[in-house]
Amino acid sequence: MKFYIFLVIFAFAKVATSQTHASLNSKDQMLIEQAQKYQDSLSEVYQNPATSILSAKQLKDFHGLEFYPIDLKFRVSATFTKTPDAIPFDMALSSGRTREYVMYGIAKFEIEGKVFTLPIYQNTYYRDHPEHEYGQSLFLPFTDYTSGNGSYGGGRYIDMEQAAIVGNTLIIDFNKNYNPYCAYTTGYNCPIPPEENDLMIRIEAGVKDFEMQE
Repeated sequence: MKFYIFLVIFAFAKVATSQTHASLNSKDQMLIEQAQKYQDSLSEVYQNPATSILSAKQLKDFHGLEFYPIDLKFRVSATFTKTPDAIPFDMALSSGRTREYVMYGIAKFEIEGKVFTLPIYQNTYYRDHPEHEYGQSLFLPFTDYTSGNGSYGGGRYIDMEQAAIVGNTLIIDFNKNYNPYCAYTTGYNCPIPPEENDLMIRIEAGVKDFEMQE
């Protein structure tokens, strides 16, 4: 009798799971797969001794990064406004030093009916050297209500390219954020997200906190 009940529950779970996947259209499935591929690739970088910044001791018990479940509500279409007259400033680093950035523009978007804005920055060295490998890169650091309560307390980052801005629209996928190196080990200069980049919401997407071991 117990075995029969188990079969019924198992069959129901399979049907429910199938219906969940079936309810996704092909575009959503593709977006989820893209986010999953990014997360798997990021985790592999830390698992591979040839590319990992983790110590041999850390790698011994490391089985990959932990992520929040992929949630497309955290993949937002933002209205982007460029700020060409912004004045460069020194962004604080975890080491106590600073690094010069300039605000490239401001992204405005909605999550759960609430409107948020995030400044997006450009390293001034890359701005002045567009021929550099990262000459077209932009930097989005942020903190949110998970910072220190589920995700790294020092905030998380998203990298993007200028080409990602189409007209006045920019897609921001928080499922593809990553931790600064400082979340895993010491000795790095990690930008501290400015106060303007603190989101008053829990961004339960992307990478979770890491329990650092000495």
